[in-house]
Amino acid sequence: MSKTQKKSSPILYGTLPKVLTGIVGLDEITEGGLPQGRPTLICGEAGCGKTLMSLEFIVRGAVQYNEPGVFVAFEEKSDELAMNVASLGFDLKKLQDQKKLKIDHVHIDRSEIEETGEYDLEGLFIRLGYAIDSIGAKRVVLDTLENLFSGLNNQAVLRMELRRLFGWLKEKGVTAIITGERGEGNSLTRQGLEEYVSDCVILLDNRVVNQITTRRLRVIKYRGTVHGTNEYPFLIDEDGISVLPVTSLKMANKVSTERISTGVKGLDDMLGGKGLYRGGSVLVSGTAGTGKTSLAASFANETCNRKEKCVYFAMEESPSQIIRNMRSIGIDLQKHIDKELLIFNASRPNLYGLEMHLVAMHKCIRKYKPSVVIIDPITNFINIGSVSDVKNMLVRMIDFLQEEGISVMFTALSLNTIVNEQTDEGVSSLVDAWILVRDIEFNGERNRGLYVMKSRGMKHSNQVREFVITNTGLTLVDVYLGPDGILTGSAREQQMLVEKTGEAIHSSAVNRKDREILRKRKVLEAKIASLHSEFESVEEELNKVYLEEELKKQILDRNREEVTRLRRGETAETTKKHPKNDGKANR
Repeated sequence: MSKTQKKSSPILYGTLPKVLTGIVGLDEITEGGLPQGRPTLICGEAGCGKTLMSLEFIVRGAVQYNEPGVFVAFEEKSDELAMNVASLGFDLKKLQDQKKLKIDHVHIDRSEIEETGEYDLEGLFIRLGYAIDSIGAKRVVLDTLENLFSGLNNQAVLRMELRRLFGWLKEKGVTAIITGERGEGNSLTRQGLEEYVSDCVILLDNRVVNQITTRRLRVIKYRGTVHGTNEYPFLIDEDGISVLPVTSLKMANKVSTERISTGVKGLDDMLGGKGLYRGGSVLVSGTAGTGKTSLAASFANETCNRKEKCVYFAMEESPSQIIRNMRSIGIDLQKHIDKELLIFNASRPNLYGLEMHLVAMHKCIRKYKPSVVIIDPITNFINIGSVSDVKNMLVRMIDFLQEEGISVMFTALSLNTIVNEQTDEGVSSLVDAWILVRDIEFNGERNRGLYVMKSRGMKHSNQVREFVITNTGLTLVDVYLGPDGILTGSAREQQMLVEKTGEAIHSSAVNRKDREILRKRKVLEAKIASLHSEFESVEEELNKVYLEEELKKQILDRNREEVTRLRRGETAETTKKHPKNDGKANR
C-alpha cells in the first residue's frame, strides 16, 4: 500500500459500518461516509455534478483507500470520461492499468426491447459481476439509471427489476452509487422508485441567484444513522468536489490562553496589556478612512516579525497598492513577502459566489498553514449575498480557523444606515473582540477615535482613545478633556500648549517668590549675625568692667589689711612667726 493509501472501511458509527468517500466535507455531513455494502442514490438535474461526484468516489477509493472500483456508464464512453476529469487531476487510464479501476460502457438499445417485449437484467448482472471479480472491486457506480430502464414502460416489471438490481448489489457486498435524473414535481427521480429502495439518498441542486451559480447538496435520507439534514453548498474546481461546511459541524474546539500582540502598543494596553488571544477572532469596523486597513497591516507586520506566517485576503485593494500605502506609515510589508511569511490573496468579491470564496480561502489556508488570517473587508460580500448568507459563510470560516488554532482579523465598513448597522451587529456577534474606529469632528478638522466594544474573556478598557496615524506608525493617545469637553487633534495640542504656557508662567512666578524669600532670609540672617556680634561686644565690655572692679576690690582689701597691720605695729615678719597671736600677748 502506498503512502497515499489509507484504510477507510468499515467505520462503525453506532451499528452501521460506513465507507469514507474521500470527498471534502461529505464525510463530515454523513458522519463517516456512505453505508458500506449498500446502495446510495445520487439524484439531481442535468449539470449538477452527479457523474463527477460518483466518479470521484471511485477514484478516491482506489487512490486513497486501496479499494478498487467499477464504473458502469450508460451514456459516456470510457475515453470521454477520462477527458472530462483529466482537468481535475484524475488519471483514469493509469488506474485502469494498475487494475484499480474498471470502466464499462453499456449501451441499451431501446428498439430491441420494444421489438421483443422482453426485459431482463441478468446479462447486466453477469457483466457487472465479472468486472467486480476481475479487480476485486469494493465500490461500484451505475451512471445513470434512467438509460437502463429507458425502453421499459411496464411499471410492474420496472419495480421488480429495480429491486432485483439493488438486492443483487447488496449480495455482492459492494458499496454502490446509482445516479438518477431529477423527476417532475416532488419526485426525486424519473421513475419515482429508486429513492424508496435506496438506503441513502443524496440530492444535488444547481441554482442561479443574482446571476451567480451555486450548487447545493442535501442528504434526503440515510437509514440507520444520523446525518446533516441541511442544504450544503458544494463546489467543483481543479481539485474535485468540496462540500461546505468544510469543518466539523460540532463546536468542540480547544481554546488557547496565549496572548499575541496587535502591533499597536496602545491597543494592546487597552486589551489588558497583552493583546488578543491566539486562535481568536477580532473585528475592526469603522467608516471609510478611519484606518481599518492600517490596523490590519500592523497586525500582519507584527505576526511576520514573530517569524509566523500570515495570509492576507484583500477584497478592495491590490497587494501592491496596500504595500505602497503602508510604507507611508512606516510599515514595510514587502520584506515579509520576500521571506514568504506574508501571502496576499486578492480578488473582487463578485468574481465568485460566497461558497467559492470560502473554499478558495480554505484551500489557501490549508496550503500555507498560517498562524494569522486577515480578511479586508468582509462587508464587500454583501454585494454577492444576503446578510444571512454572509453570516453563515463567516460562521463556517471562524469555525474552521478556531479548529486550526488560527487567529483572524476581519475589517468591516460601517455606514450611517440602519441596514449596515444591523449587518455590523450580525457580524460582531460572531467574533471574540470588536474594535470600533470612528470619526471625531471638532474645531474644523476630522480626527479618529478608537474604543473596544467588547473583548471576551479579558479585562479591557472602556475609554475612547485618539487614534493617530503618522509616518512612523500607529499610536493611541488619551483623549484630552478640556474645559469645553473632549478635545482631539490641533485643539488638543493648542489646549496642551496653553496649559504648558500657564505652567511655565506659574513656575516663573514661583521661582521669583522663592528668590525673594531667599533674599529676605539672607537679610534676616545678616541682621541676626550683626546682633550676635553686637551682643558679643557688649558682653565682652561688661565682662571687662566687671573684672576691673573685682581687681580694684581685691587691691583695696589688701591695702586695708596692710594698713591695719602697720597701725598695730606689726611687721610682716612678726605676722609670719605669730600668725595666731592676733594681738593677745599685749594684754
